[in-house]
Amino acid sequence: MDSQQIDEGDGGRGDADRRSTAREMAIGLAHVFRAHDEGERQRAIEACRRVDELQFPHLDDEDIELASTALIDALWAKDDVEFRCLTGGEISEERILDADYSRVSSCLRQRAHVVGAEQHYATNKVEAWRQHKAGGDYWSPYQRAQMYEIRAAIGDPEYPQKRRGGRSGPGPEPMRYVLASELHDMNTKRHWEQGIEVLVPYYEFILERTGR
Repeated sequence: MDSQQIDEGDGGRGDADRRSTAREMAIGLAHVFRAHDEGERQRAIEACRRVDELQFPHLDDEDIELASTALIDALWAKDDVEFRCLTGGEISEERILDADYSRVSSCLRQRAHVVGAEQHYATNKVEAWRQHKAGGDYWSPYQRAQMYEIRAAIGDPEYPQKRRGGRSGPGPEPMRYVLASELHDMNTKRHWEQGIEVLVPYYEFILERTGR
């Protein structure tokens, strides 16, 4: 990497405020995950709404509500699919790979439409969630899904715009998001806290690119 090409922040109060807001967003997403694990749908919606308010400044309150609710509805619809695929208390790989995710897809497509993301966001997220429970490669479609969401958030359909060689890949931010998901899956307080730290730069990037 050419050190002369590295962007520098303003190094002042603006950076500190941005990082504080990014941490709030990272904690908020962690609360979305936790509320989902605990079956607290309304709490999940409220946490998601706050993150989306900060993530998508181009949306009004009504659209924020629609986008947040759509994501949480997708999570709950995913749970219903997985429940129907249980065999002896375990999810059947064969059944989950053949399961009908149309309700999940519909919710995610609505979120994509509201936030201005390509519909590939929905198809990739569905595939990620399916493979996550089937024991397959869930991280590749998950990263692609987040790439499309980031593009919508920052208003840049060309993200990631890499300056030099090695231009394949979804960008560092989607990889951070998937790492946070992996840390969440470890189901310990230490990993939960690490997941928050991983997501702070993810949201810092979005805030910086949207001028906040």
